[in-house]
Amino acid sequence: MGPIEEKLDLESDEDISFVLSPVRSKVHSFDFETTIVGSHADVVNSRALKRILMSPLRSIYIVLIKAKINLLLVFGPSAIFLHYFTRNHEWVFFLSLLGIIPLAERLGYTTEQLAFYTGPTVGGLLNATFGNATEMIISIYALKSGMIRVVQQSLLGSILSNMLLVLGCSFFSGGIANHKRVQKFNKAAALVNSGLLLMAVMGIMFPAVLHFTHTEIHFGKSELSLSRFSSCIMLVAYGSYLFFQLKSQHNLYRPVDELQGRDDEQQFSDEEEAPEITYWEAVGWLAILTSWISVLSAYLVDAIQGASDTLNMPVAFISVILLPIVGNAAEHASAIMFAMKDKLDLSLGVAIGSCTQISMFVIPFCVVVGWLMGQPMDLNFQLFETATLFVTVLVVAFMLQEGTSNYFKGLMLILCYLIVAASFFVHVDPSNGD
Repeated sequence: MGPIEEKLDLESDEDISFVLSPVRSKVHSFDFETTIVGSHADVVNSRALKRILMSPLRSIYIVLIKAKINLLLVFGPSAIFLHYFTRNHEWVFFLSLLGIIPLAERLGYTTEQLAFYTGPTVGGLLNATFGNATEMIISIYALKSGMIRVVQQSLLGSILSNMLLVLGCSFFSGGIANHKRVQKFNKAAALVNSGLLLMAVMGIMFPAVLHFTHTEIHFGKSELSLSRFSSCIMLVAYGSYLFFQLKSQHNLYRPVDELQGRDDEQQFSDEEEAPEITYWEAVGWLAILTSWISVLSAYLVDAIQGASDTLNMPVAFISVILLPIVGNAAEHASAIMFAMKDKLDLSLGVAIGSCTQISMFVIPFCVVVGWLMGQPMDLNFQLFETATLFVTVLVVAFMLQEGTSNYFKGLMLILCYLIVAASFFVHVDPSNGD
């Protein structure tokens, strides 16, 4: 027992000395530790300051440098330079188009980032709204310059581009990427949008029919009055649709995969997605990008007529085909990406939702803005354009009625868009004599 007790005493003495030694060292080195604590606080503060300073730099890198499409950003300042020093309209026009493409795509990206914080329904609405910001800005500048036909044709072209080209590319790419299964979407939501598009066709068709049948009470005035009245009704209908979508019947717009349940693997992959920029960074970039698009849009609109004359290209083709393809770059990229990820409801929300917003909000809004500006902007889009819109809405409505998609449906929509593009290339606009 003696050796064991001695061993325990030795271990206890060692433990005590081990415990007490740091205390003594702390007592003797108080000033030294104060210096260490102070230096540690400085390190923490410097890291926080560095994080604050690095956050904007990281945001600039993600938004303006990371994507390869941003290489086209240099064409925007180049267009402004050529506008003031050469007056070469065709180069100003094409460089402005190329400069707006990355801005429209980045606008779509920042809207998607903002959607992480607002939820899918509001996010889809924001994506459609800011995706159409380019068209709205171009339209307001053109309307201010009295180019009413450019406004009408560019907005019509945006609807045709979204319904045929964007939706067609989404169905085609989604069908190729997910060829082993049938892609499904919420048929009820698609039918509601189809109904709104048919209502928009009705609002646009009646002034044109009134004009070309010469059955107006007051020639030239009755169709303008009818257009302004119909525009107010369409704005009320779109406001009611937003209330129906966001508040009253928001469950109707839930994606099919949420209603039926997703696979665990796909659910896990969705949870891995996270925003790359903060909420306020996304809001700030939306303001910056929208402002820069508005600047370039002014130069683009000024160069349209000169580019048409120089290139011997109809203004109708430029307005209906070229301008909407550039303006819809954000929707095009987003819709294809969602379709390839088998998120077809989001693709439809971007493509068809954008068409609904343009036809039921942007076009009537431009009529009202023209009314305030003293410009005779009306809903008479001429007979050829109105017939094209009517047939397009019918084709897309038939494509959506089954609630499924495949690559062949997408291919048919793309081919229909090529027919429309060729038609406007040979079309002579009677109102401006292209």
